[in-house]
Amino acid sequence: MDLLHRPPATLAHTAGQYLELTKPRIVLLTAFCAVIGMVLATSSTVPWRILVWGTLGISLLAGAGFTLNCLVERGIDARMARTRARPAARGEVSSTGAAVFAAVLAVSGAWLLLVFVNALTMWLTLATFVGYALIYTLILKPATPQNIVIGGASGAMPPVLGWAAVANAVGAEALVLFLIIFVWTPPHFWALALYRIEDYRRSGLPMLPVTHGPQFTQLHILLYTVLLLATSLLPWLIGMSGWIYLVCALALGGWFVAYAWRLWRRYSDALARRTFTYSIWYLAAIFAALLVDHWWA
Repeated sequence: MDLLHRPPATLAHTAGQYLELTKPRIVLLTAFCAVIGMVLATSSTVPWRILVWGTLGISLLAGAGFTLNCLVERGIDARMARTRARPAARGEVSSTGAAVFAAVLAVSGAWLLLVFVNALTMWLTLATFVGYALIYTLILKPATPQNIVIGGASGAMPPVLGWAAVANAVGAEALVLFLIIFVWTPPHFWALALYRIEDYRRSGLPMLPVTHGPQFTQLHILLYTVLLLATSLLPWLIGMSGWIYLVCALALGGWFVAYAWRLWRRYSDALARRTFTYSIWYLAAIFAALLVDHWWA
């Protein structure tokens, strides 16, 4: 059915389209990592005000960044099978509507953080928003095959934001949490790019499998997963966590390396898809292990 003969959208449908712009599943993962940062930043209970308003403020600004990403990349998304169903790519949400929606989310999130949490968390979250929505989306992503590596800094910030919300400071422990996600990001996205390589060719984005080939990318996934395994041991090495976390980190990281090794030696799209899926579970599990270890101690 073409746009001219499409029936008027219901309020629920329109609200759903705007919600989809925020990439809610990724926002939930962002909120989860932020809450982990909050919990790890204190030896007692996180104050409910910081837990509720801090999580909400960080989530709103994350949603604003994802909305702007969908707006800026609507033409690219329309050329890719994986993303062509997004509301902005289909034209179901106007550019003006998406921009206003993103602005409302960003201002609301920043206000909540400033009033109910602290100024440091607000400024760090705003910097993350600018880094993702503008620097990564507009400059890095279309310019270099290392876009995921450099742009991963924005995606690695949620636990730091949660830590700052509670401690009103950023310590070494928060930076370790940042490093884990930062090193995790390239193998996570490159696994996706491998089995979606034709999508990325059509998009015109210089993703590593397109610019340097699948084998080069498979090797780099393996190297990064080995680095990730080493990085994931830092919480135990600096005394931030105990044996429960260490065992989990070794098991989870070892399994990730095994996936990457198989991907390098005997590639298949199905294996790349399984590696990508495992990477999502890995991140959730490694932070859950930190949480359990912290509570157990």
